[in-house]
Amino acid sequence: MTGRTLRLSRLRRGVSEGRGGRPVEARGGRARRRGTQPKVVALGGGMGLSASLAALRRITGDLTAVVTVADDGGSSGRLRDELGVLPPGDLRKALAALCGDDDWGQTWARVIQHRFQTQGDLHGHAVGNLLIVALWEQLGDHVQALDLVGRLLGAHGRVLPMSAVPLELQALVKGHDPERPEEVGTVRGQATVALTPGEVQSVHLVPHDPPAVPEAVDAVLDADWVVLGPGSWFSSVMPHLLVPELLDALLETRARRILSLNLAPQPGETDGFSPQRHLEVLGRHAPKLALDVVLADQDAVPDRALLTEAAERFGAAVELAPVARTDGTPRHDPELLAAAYDRIFRMHGRIGPWR
Repeated sequence: MTGRTLRLSRLRRGVSEGRGGRPVEARGGRARRRGTQPKVVALGGGMGLSASLAALRRITGDLTAVVTVADDGGSSGRLRDELGVLPPGDLRKALAALCGDDDWGQTWARVIQHRFQTQGDLHGHAVGNLLIVALWEQLGDHVQALDLVGRLLGAHGRVLPMSAVPLELQALVKGHDPERPEEVGTVRGQATVALTPGEVQSVHLVPHDPPAVPEAVDAVLDADWVVLGPGSWFSSVMPHLLVPELLDALLETRARRILSLNLAPQPGETDGFSPQRHLEVLGRHAPKLALDVVLADQDAVPDRALLTEAAERFGAAVELAPVARTDGTPRHDPELLAAAYDRIFRMHGRIGPWR
């Protein structure tokens, strides 16, 4: 038994025995505390994860975001280079998405998202990035600091980094140099990968075997539902499948798994991708991963039969629903997306004591 397998085994025992002596009940072969809401874990980064969190916080109070930490651009990249810390930007965006709709929540969401506009070194830095990094330095603990920021904001959920070490995203890209359209080379850095004019073949992380944050692994193992996507496919969604302990947890968990597809291809990263091609990429990076539901906007799927065929390879059903904003922009509507998630939880999940 490997060290990683042994750790997962211990975490599974902790889940089934109940933490802190709280009562549990067996349901469908797994343990659950009485009277709780569905435990939902959302994986991703950037605006895609924010959209999912803004929807999920409307239907459950037991929500954990597990966020990629490979960003190397903007304020996050500067702080990472100067201080050697995790890039805080995607963590900040997730915390802002979990803020409530009341005055307190919306005020704090605006504050932590505020960027300084100056002629000096503070230009472009987000307030939330500086706050998170300051607490990391004060407390010396990534998880404790993020939990503290969450309490300050009144966040409706928890935010965790997927790894405790800064990661570099690298991609094999065909035609990154437009003058050599057939050449396949390595492109380094999340910001560069996201904007490449070439065709991304695959991605990997440096270091290749990064440690997962234990609380993130624990959350996946203890979940009722795990939601992967939407978001930048190669730079925000795929990285979670490249952290070995996190992938093991995704394979081992008894949670139901939803893959939430994007509303449109992303220029550069997934330009020209069909909905089913997103699944093909997922399968190449995690061939053993099973899914229960693939969620897509009903107007973003030109051929449902092809998507259904691709989903069936993962053991998943396809659910189409109106989840896009009505203003014509490729953005999810939080209320519509919440309604879609809620319907999926009820139709495809084991009806739990929260219903």
